[in-house]
Formats: sequence, structure tokens, C-alpha cells
Amino acid sequence: MSSLAAELAALEAEGLRRRRRILETPQRARVTVDGRDYVAFCSNDYLGLAAHPDLVAAACAGAATYGIGAGASHLILGHARPHHDLERALACFADLPAALYFSSGYMANLGLVTALSARGDAVFADRLNHASLNDAALLSRADFKRYAHCDMGALERQLSATRAKRKVIVSDAVFSMDGDIAPVAALAELAERYDAWLVLDDAHGFGVLGANGRGVLEHTGVRSPRIAYMATLGKAAGVSGAFVAGEPDLIETLVQRARTYVYTTASPPLLACALQKSLELIESERWRRDRLAKLIAALKAGLRGCAARLLPSDTPIQPLVIGGSVEAVAVSEQLAARGLLVPAIRPPTVPRGTARLRVSLSADHRIEDVERLAAALESIERGA
Repeated sequence: MSSLAAELAALEAEGLRRRRRILETPQRARVTVDGRDYVAFCSNDYLGLAAHPDLVAAACAGAATYGIGAGASHLILGHARPHHDLERALACFADLPAALYFSSGYMANLGLVTALSARGDAVFADRLNHASLNDAALLSRADFKRYAHCDMGALERQLSATRAKRKVIVSDAVFSMDGDIAPVAALAELAERYDAWLVLDDAHGFGVLGANGRGVLEHTGVRSPRIAYMATLGKAAGVSGAFVAGEPDLIETLVQRARTYVYTTASPPLLACALQKSLELIESERWRRDRLAKLIAALKAGLRGCAARLLPSDTPIQPLVIGGSVEAVAVSEQLAARGLLVPAIRPPTVPRGTARLRVSLSADHRIEDVERLAAALESIERGA
């Protein structure tokens, strides 16, 4: 036990120890945490749907009809009518032939990548990919190759040199800590040229990107039967879970081989009921994406004179690079003292020397919230 205590103490000294806050209200822009009221800029509820009354009503109706728990895995007797209907709706929404619903984005990525690759294969990954994609590649036992962030030249050199039986390119669509969008068209072209699968993790683009919120494929206009498209449903969709969409053979392969789908109890059917309502709102209430665009523009304008570096991003993820972990935590704590919650993101989530404040915007925010945040950051920089 003493070695564990020493490791925890080292994390504390480096400003890397994490602590959980206790949320006492629904997930909104205005929350009560640990008994105090805040404006929160730390949620992935990009469209402000997590507490929407229509979703709550749909979940309650689902619970009344199907109960609380699924009671079994999908392949035994846990695959309820709402799961089936949701998968059809997700495939239609994503404009892809078929879809499969997973309990979480982490499970979807693990199941997808390990079903597509094994020993003798090769997985090619952007260096800034989410941890779930990296863990999936390691678990697959395939040759794991990482290329410099969005460097298509480096990726092509790796693809041309490999002798792997099957090649799988994996990339975030929107990078979760930088907020930039992957070069999807170039990735798809390389996948075609080198006979590879392309796994796109659109956790932070689904619901946000594209005229109808259908995600990065709608945003870029890219289509390919080589794409295995993954998106999460606990962020912009406001509920829980994830899905993979693509060609029917891909989805059937996952049903048969994705261990994180086969060997786990299905999610409660009531969540699938809520998600069907969420898809309707994402498509019909475009004003939510319009408001996000205005909030992003207002934040950029407000932080134009800030000494800290705001990374280029046109998504709700707006990272403000501070540098040192201790310094980033200090700024986060000063903002909290002013009633503003902005998380400090530190290594190993981001590279050393690039600790940052990760500002997450939601359609539930107001312009005055963003202006208040920018003014607070300016005040902290002045030492006021």
C-alpha cells in the first residue's frame, strides 16, 4: 500500500491528481455542484438535450412499457423492440445501410477495432486519437503504428510499407482535446488506395456537424463502403451509449465478433426510447447548432487578446493552452471561485507542456455566459 500512496503523492505534487465533483442538478449550463451554483463549461451536452423534457417523457414511457433493466445480453433475450427500432433510426439518420447500438463509446471502439484486426494485421492511428482507440489497437494484437497528427504523408508512407493482411486506419473525426476536424476526405482516399478499412470516431461531431447534425460525413460529403462510422449518444444526443454504422456485412460481423457487444447485458430499453426522441430533436431543431456557432464566435472574439493560446477550432471544444499542469489547475480554480467551471486537462490526456483549459460550449449557454468567462480570464491574467 505504501507504493500506491507514494504514487498518489507524486500525482498531487505534479498537479495531476484528479478529483470528482458531485453534481446535484440535471446536466445544464447552470448547475449546482458540491452545494454551490456555477455556470459550467465542462459538459459534452453540446445541444442542451440531456435534461430536455421530451427525452425525460420518452424514457418514462419506455420504463413503463419495458421496465428498467434489459435483463440479458442482446444475443440471448436482451434485444428489445426499442433497441431494434433505434438501430434502424440511427442507420437512417447517419445515411448508412445498417447500425449497431453499443452501451458506450469506449465499448464500441474496443468491439469494432478488435473485430476488424488481429495478429498479422496492422492498425494505423493518429497520434492524438482518443484513449479508447489506442486501447482497442493494443488489445487487437495487430501491429500498432501511430502517425503524426493529421499527417497524411506519414500515414501513406506507413501504408505503403506494410505487409499486413488487413489494414485498418483509425482516427477521431473531431479531436476531443484540440477540437479540430480530421482530414476525412484524404483518409478515405488513402483507405481506398491501400485497400484499408477507415474507422472514424465521431463522438464530438455527431449532432453538431452538418446541416442536419448528421456528423462529419455529412459535413465533409464523404461516402465510402470502407468506412466504419462510430458516434456516441451521451454527448450531443444527450442520453447514453454509442453506435457503429456501415455496410451490412460490417454490422453483422460485429454482432458475431465484437466482444463488448456479445458479452455484456444490453442497455436499458428506456434509453433507446429516449434516443429515438433525441434524433427527432437533433434534426428538427437546427437553432441549437446555429446558437453554438454564435457562441463559438463570441468566445473567440472575447479571448482575442488573451495571452494563453486558443487552439484553432470551429467546434464546441475550445481549448485554451496554459502550459504547465500546476498553472492550468490554478486558473481553473480561480475561475471556479468566480462561479465558472472549466476543467484543466493535463497529461497523460494531453502531451506534457500543453496542459489546458477545455472550454465546452452548449446550446444551453447564453452569450452573456461566454462574455463573463472571457472577462474572468482577462481579469485572472491581470492578477486582479
